[in-house]
Amino acid sequence: MSRATVTSSNRIAVVIPAGGIGTRFGTRTPKQFMKIGRVAVVTMTIGRFTRHPGVAAIVVAAPASHVERTRQVLAPLGRRVRLAVVAGGGSRQDSVWLAMQAVPENAEIIVVHDAVRPLISERLIADVVNAAAEFGAAICALPVVETVKRVRNDVVEATLDRSELWVVQTPQAFRADLLREAHEKARRDGVVGTDDAMLVERLGHPVRVVRGLPENVKITTPDDLRRVRRMRSR
Repeated sequence: MSRATVTSSNRIAVVIPAGGIGTRFGTRTPKQFMKIGRVAVVTMTIGRFTRHPGVAAIVVAAPASHVERTRQVLAPLGRRVRLAVVAGGGSRQDSVWLAMQAVPENAEIIVVHDAVRPLISERLIADVVNAAAEFGAAICALPVVETVKRVRNDVVEATLDRSELWVVQTPQAFRADLLREAHEKARRDGVVGTDDAMLVERLGHPVRVVRGLPENVKITTPDDLRRVRRMRSR
């Protein structure tokens, strides 16, 4: 599949793992339901993907106790695309797997994006999807700009070459059959990856890197939420 084939006729499905309950966030309200202005974080995030002409389906893996609430906060998105909410699992990887079971079988590309990265741009979504269409697997990332050291027991072991280090973001996009194979193998092998690209890498398939965005912040702490709100208000 070449870049030229990424058009509105493509079958693209988006998986949004939102199964966490925000224990690190320090509130009883899961962070995906916190507001930016008057809009829930998860609603703002998914709204970005509904504008991509090739997206035919979006599946959200929500905490089992918040499935109905997730459906309610996503109601303003209307009928732009097929939207489903399923119960997530005990880990992010489990949530992605469970969400993929609701992805249409005819999907050609599956995009995975964190529910709590609401400032993703439509341009970056398109760039990652296009790269996945051409190369089979793609992520977005930013090069490390500070010195990085490997530390053990509070003692520096080595200073790493930062020219080869990148901080990975989402979205990540993959040919659908490739991502399914990667998850199935990980489940057979009992492997838990830190992201979906890691599972694809285990198959020996190269993963293309697209330059990400500094504003594509993942909301993990209250400080992150305040930062996103400031950037959104500019």
